[in-house]
Amino acid sequence: MAISSGEEWQARAKCRTADPEELFVEGAAQNRAKAVCTGCPVRTECLAYALDHRVEHGIWGGMTERARRGLLRRRPTVTSWRALLETARTEHERPAAGGHLPGQAC
Repeated sequence: MAISSGEEWQARAKCRTADPEELFVEGAAQNRAKAVCTGCPVRTECLAYALDHRVEHGIWGGMTERARRGLLRRRPTVTSWRALLETARTEHERPAAGGHLPGQAC
């Protein structure tokens, strides 16, 4: 599945019905906010959006603003997080050589 280039992914976000005040918190409350992202079907799209748009506040894609800033500092040459994360997801979902998934019987 490709990452959506628009913002239609937001309609499928697990947090769409959450109180925004719960997602824009500080300190230990951030761990509870990150838990909302667990199992979200558009977590990758959300994170890519926040990184590409340099969103400074809130939990996006399961990452705090501090974690996102660190990632941006470590990877300054990335021009499109959407493209990078889409490629990574495609590679992760691709069956291993031989046509079967890791852990499957041959």
